[in-house]
Amino acid sequence: MPLHTMYNKTVLDNGIKVISEEINHVRSVSIGVWVRCGSRSENDAINGVAHFIEHMLFKGTKTRSAFDIASEIDSVGGVMNASTGKELTAFYIKIPDYHLTIAINLLADILRNSLFDPEEIEKEKSVVLQEIHMTEDTPDDYIHDFFEKTFWNGHPLGLSVLGTKETVTNFKRDDITKFFTERYMKKNLVLTAAGNLKHDNLVDLVQKSFGSLDGEPVKEDSTKPMPSSKVAVVKKDLEQEHIIIGTIAPSSISLSRYPAFLMNIILGGSMSSRLFQEIREKRGLAYSIRSFLTTYRDAGMLGIYAGTSENKVKDVISLIRKELDSLKKDFLTEKELQSAKELVKGNLLLSMESTDNRMTRLARNEIFFGRNVSLEEIERNIETVSREDIRNLAEEIFNPDIISLTTMGSVSKKDITECLEGVRS
Repeated sequence: MPLHTMYNKTVLDNGIKVISEEINHVRSVSIGVWVRCGSRSENDAINGVAHFIEHMLFKGTKTRSAFDIASEIDSVGGVMNASTGKELTAFYIKIPDYHLTIAINLLADILRNSLFDPEEIEKEKSVVLQEIHMTEDTPDDYIHDFFEKTFWNGHPLGLSVLGTKETVTNFKRDDITKFFTERYMKKNLVLTAAGNLKHDNLVDLVQKSFGSLDGEPVKEDSTKPMPSSKVAVVKKDLEQEHIIIGTIAPSSISLSRYPAFLMNIILGGSMSSRLFQEIREKRGLAYSIRSFLTTYRDAGMLGIYAGTSENKVKDVISLIRKELDSLKKDFLTEKELQSAKELVKGNLLLSMESTDNRMTRLARNEIFFGRNVSLEEIERNIETVSREDIRNLAEEIFNPDIISLTTMGSVSKKDITECLEGVRS
């Protein structure tokens, strides 16, 4: 059977966008409802409420119990899940193509008819508190929350997706339902699906289930984040020191994101990267060393994480500094740049073998760009990145005045400050 995909988009009368990619060589459909809100939509008093709502939508509707919701998808061989991020929340199902109607009806029911039962709210508080405790007991996760809080300097992007023990404990039902009714409404929703489906049939099913959804979403605060340059230390009795060095990066929609993708791969985003090879493979200073790129609609952050022993912290930071300086001062080799391009393009193509990833890609393209961004366009933009583009970006973002450093473990703030001064020099 020949490979065939087709992109389609329809906007319902109430503003809900329905986007699909028809793929005729698979037997599954991945379908998701995406909400334009997340922890960035919160404030200090209700931090964690978007994530809490994600949990509560699985806890019962007017016609389905929590068990009914779970068993309805299990009983037909499907998978249902959800996720909450800084800017987006998603509820999605992967199901055999002949059960698409079940998936849409269930998604509509949890988003339109969830009860937010007070007893279930109290029980779920305990579950989320355990999730927070689990994160705090996992230092290589917890340090990211702490770093972002420091780095984003009071902006909502610095809020933890999970919230805090205090905010979750103090949630009132009215807080939860108010946040929900102000944001989980028509024009804030994008429904995407990828797999063996027909777009017209999908639109008919969504119209029946979501077409009467009403209500105008509240206008979100669009204040642009202004990152800080700080040293932060979390004192904790651990076997290792955990380190994050971070700086600003291009946003999700900036064309500079393409040089940033490649820079991240070269710096620490792969096993052949400079940091991995120098710090782990050649010197054995850390088991885990990586860089990561996180992008939002109007900002981004490039971070470097390492876990090492207390007496190796200065060595690791010094080597990181050396690589940052090298990216600023020296051109990459053509071979290094071309290898990074092939890795990025290859990973993208491999991800397209999953209907889940295709469904997610449809949603992000619509929410951030308002259109379908083709694979060919991405490949062209990757190919046009030059060695000069990467060096220019490095000079911009590895500015000493905007680099932050956070550690978790036993190292003192004085020692860490001296390390940061080395990065800044």
